[in-house]
Amino acid sequence: MARAAAAEVIGTFLLVFTGTVVATAAILGAPTAGDAYSSLGIVLAFGLVLAAIVGAIGHVSGAHVNPAVTLGLAATGKFPWQYVPAYLVAQLVGAILGAFGTWIAFGSAARSEASVAATFPQEGVGDLRALSVEVLITFLLVFVIISVATDNRVPGAVAPLAVGFALSAAVFIGGPVTGGAVNPARALGPMLVALEFTAVWVYIVGPVIGGVLAALIYDRFIGKAEDPG
Repeated sequence: MARAAAAEVIGTFLLVFTGTVVATAAILGAPTAGDAYSSLGIVLAFGLVLAAIVGAIGHVSGAHVNPAVTLGLAATGKFPWQYVPAYLVAQLVGAILGAFGTWIAFGSAARSEASVAATFPQEGVGDLRALSVEVLITFLLVFVIISVATDNRVPGAVAPLAVGFALSAAVFIGGPVTGGAVNPARALGPMLVALEFTAVWVYIVGPVIGGVLAALIYDRFIGKAEDPG
């Protein structure tokens, strides 16, 4: 259990560090080898690193790296409830370390100008609309995760690509509205480091509802279906 939790710390660190570094670079207009990152770079960074993480530690901890995934799997009996607290703590620690990594990479500007890429509802977006979007995009992600990770009919090699693509799609959708957190740890880590807390409850409640709902629907209904062909 300790080793699985350690894998979750590292996996969540890599997810948050990679995504927030690219997002912070885009906010600050920092160039790479050419132009500065755009929104597309942020989407690709999150999706690509999650695909890599699933391939790297999926066989060790399941590569949840997201409390919504852990709670969704536990709600369907596919993950032991007694291990949930250790996973949630590991994911939050990893997210905080990832946000600190971004602060180190860009210095004081990461916090003062970019808030370490913390997520918040965009201008004109109320909390309830933001909550709805976080529910929907987390539903998308967790539905894909539980289908490829818990259904033995799915080839194992499919999981990293499917999960990475799903996260990219979720960030594409949610980015202009909520910043596309899809993950309470990803939201809380940068908020805690930047000490900026905007609509915190949205980024905790929304993903948890979406994740648990997706897991239950797949487990109770979709997963029991057979191909008519």
